[in-house]
Amino acid sequence: MRITDVRLRTVKNENELKLKAYADVTFEECFVIHGLKVIDGQKGMFVAMPSRKMPDGEYKDIAHPITPELRKDITDSVIAKYKEVMSQEPVSVVEEEIVEG
Repeated sequence: MRITDVRLRTVKNENELKLKAYADVTFEECFVIHGLKVIDGQKGMFVAMPSRKMPDGEYKDIAHPITPELRKDITDSVIAKYKEVMSQEPVSVVEEEIVEG
């Protein structure tokens, strides 16, 4: 299955240090998975599949790839899009106020 589009929404909330972005991945221009998460973990960046919390407190994936190859394709595509977006975002410039006295 070929990935035809990756859309990204970066997270700018300082309280979420590990969560960097949400992603939507489209396959073959006919199937989309919303809500993947780009996470900066202890071993580097990874992509978490969309999940929901079960009554026992455990999180269970709603959708996930069956093969390691497809998981790698999804991860590589989403991380590449994240890096592309982050390289294009303007760097914040702090303006200094000049006080005349």
